[in-house]
Amino acid sequence: MSNLLLLFRPAQSRIGLVLAMVIVSVFGAWLNAKANESLPSSTPDFPSIIRAHSDQLAKIDSDKGASNLFVSAIGPALQMGDVARTLGANPLPAKLAKELLVPDLTAAVLRLMGDLAAWHLASTVRQAVRDQQFAAVTERLFESPQARAWLEQQGKAPWHDSLNQLADVVVSPEWAKGNQGESASTLLVPVMEQATRLEVDAIQATYQEWDRIRSWKDRVRGLRGQARLCGTWQWIVHNHQQQHQEQKLSLLFPPAGNTQATLPGLVETIVLGQNVYLRWEFDGRVQKDSLQFSKEGQRIEGTFVNSQGGWGSISGKRTAGCTP
Repeated sequence: MSNLLLLFRPAQSRIGLVLAMVIVSVFGAWLNAKANESLPSSTPDFPSIIRAHSDQLAKIDSDKGASNLFVSAIGPALQMGDVARTLGANPLPAKLAKELLVPDLTAAVLRLMGDLAAWHLASTVRQAVRDQQFAAVTERLFESPQARAWLEQQGKAPWHDSLNQLADVVVSPEWAKGNQGESASTLLVPVMEQATRLEVDAIQATYQEWDRIRSWKDRVRGLRGQARLCGTWQWIVHNHQQQHQEQKLSLLFPPAGNTQATLPGLVETIVLGQNVYLRWEFDGRVQKDSLQFSKEGQRIEGTFVNSQGGWGSISGKRTAGCTP
């Protein structure tokens, strides 16, 4: 860095570039620290993975190319072999693909690949600025029109505006003229600032998308469980607190994903295999049901406790199947 500073004569340019480089270094360290606090210790080493596949990331020019790279290399490197195998399998039957959330999973993987490609692009631009290589900066951004067009298609990505702002600086008339002397060093400052912003946005997006993808199997299990619960049930609730009072209820559980038809008061539903956990809230009162399927999913048995000291048993039987 000391060699770079000696070449920057204007004080304003020198300070701006140094601040930009310091900001990204400090933010990167902070972001990694926060990620380690909120994510498991098995968080992938994204910078190493990006370096190992830098050439391939720079050449992604289509959704198919991005998906193929994830399936063959990036997915396994991120310890997401199950996701890679699912997307790399021969075309699945439509019903199974829907049950496994393959369309949503594919979209998430493409977003992640875009995040990684943007992260790689930003880091290479910053390196070119450090080396004061004007041609290299332009080359990194525009050497592959197809790859650039694919990044442009990621219009909803959190880093998309930062990418466009970086490109605007590099295609400006001032940049085209500035190839040496004081004007060159002055122009490097906004490029460093925009590349830093792009990298920061891409880093955040990468961690967030990876965190969503790694919970994919849990979402699939949850939806499968909700599908088993879907339908009309007649429940008998036996409350030991209220002189063994019994109450009969008819409950209609909606299809998985239909949040608008959720039962009043039901705030949480977890179904794992044969086990069902329900949490209800009414006017500040809370009830928790712990249940199990039986009779091939046609009956359900278990217990409940509530915040008023009530406790007892629940038994139920299915009286109607699931209605989409």
